[in-house]
Amino acid sequence: MLSGKTVKLVLYEVLQFAALIVPVFVIMERFASLIRHLKGHNATAYWLVVAASIAYVTSSTLLVWVPLKYVILKRRRFITEITQWRPTVLAYLILSTLPCFAILIASSKVQLDCQQKFDHFTELPVSLVLFSLICVDIIERIRPCKLIGKSDSLDPDLDMSSPVFTHLEQVNTVSVQVQADEGQNGSTTGQPEARNGSTSSRWQEHADTRRSPLSKHTHSHTYLYSSSSQPWTYSGPLHILWRKDRRSELFMESFLFWFDTVEMVRVAGTREVFYSNWVFPIYIFAFLSALRMIITPHSPLLSFTGVALQDLPFFIIRVALLALFGYVTPVLYPLKNILVTLTYIYFTLLSRLKIFKRHSMY
Repeated sequence: MLSGKTVKLVLYEVLQFAALIVPVFVIMERFASLIRHLKGHNATAYWLVVAASIAYVTSSTLLVWVPLKYVILKRRRFITEITQWRPTVLAYLILSTLPCFAILIASSKVQLDCQQKFDHFTELPVSLVLFSLICVDIIERIRPCKLIGKSDSLDPDLDMSSPVFTHLEQVNTVSVQVQADEGQNGSTTGQPEARNGSTSSRWQEHADTRRSPLSKHTHSHTYLYSSSSQPWTYSGPLHILWRKDRRSELFMESFLFWFDTVEMVRVAGTREVFYSNWVFPIYIFAFLSALRMIITPHSPLLSFTGVALQDLPFFIIRVALLALFGYVTPVLYPLKNILVTLTYIYFTLLSRLKIFKRHSMY
């Protein structure tokens, strides 16, 4: 009988392989139907395109995908040393996403040259191509996790710290500790002698000024909003509402990661944009933004690539689209792009300059 690890491995590999070949087959079939229509319902052109798609999928699978998976499963040394990027995702982007976007661009160009508007592939790039891309991303990130029981991930990217409430005891300052030690020794260097059973008022005022304001409340307790690897648990009657699992959050984060690219590809699917030359830069920069998936999640390089490959070029394209075609995309997205770009430049570059370090106003 197959073990649980074997079943999970087979399930992941089947899903990834389906995500690899299904978008190519579906889009190539639509492209073949388009060519048949433009050629006067010629069945030969249709079957030539279908045969080309079958040959492409077969060759790419046998020559690239299967050898890569074999090397990864066998844990060869040169592949296990790769820790900053994901080879499987890179292969998927080159073998599946890139050909799909290229076919969509070719479909627009063919119809523009023939001056016939037959098919603009409504919802197909967003619902099929990008959904398959998201599935591959989720599988690669959830692969180290268990599917049954509590989360026991071996992947440090999945063990992110979460903000929780932490109970802290008050800690005395150094000056208070020194005074306590001096009191135990029975004398203090330089302290005036006691007169009539009490110390001088001047020394008492000086000792008070050396104490931290926090030292006046040595018996107080506080709850601070801090980070901890252990989630905050609640044992009341509604304890089920406080439960969290990193595996379910992973799905949400993966979809949020791709929403900006999804909106950009959706704009390319609108009729007025698809039948224009703007379809070229849209799909090109959408593919470049997808290259961020190659980097391991939560890598420090991910912020820079997000600004350089997505937010900055997407802002320029969206402003041009709004100026030419009107509100084909919500204004919220270019606002998001420019704010993310400006805040990244300020907090990572400008805030480190000397002119911003002279005064601490905020």
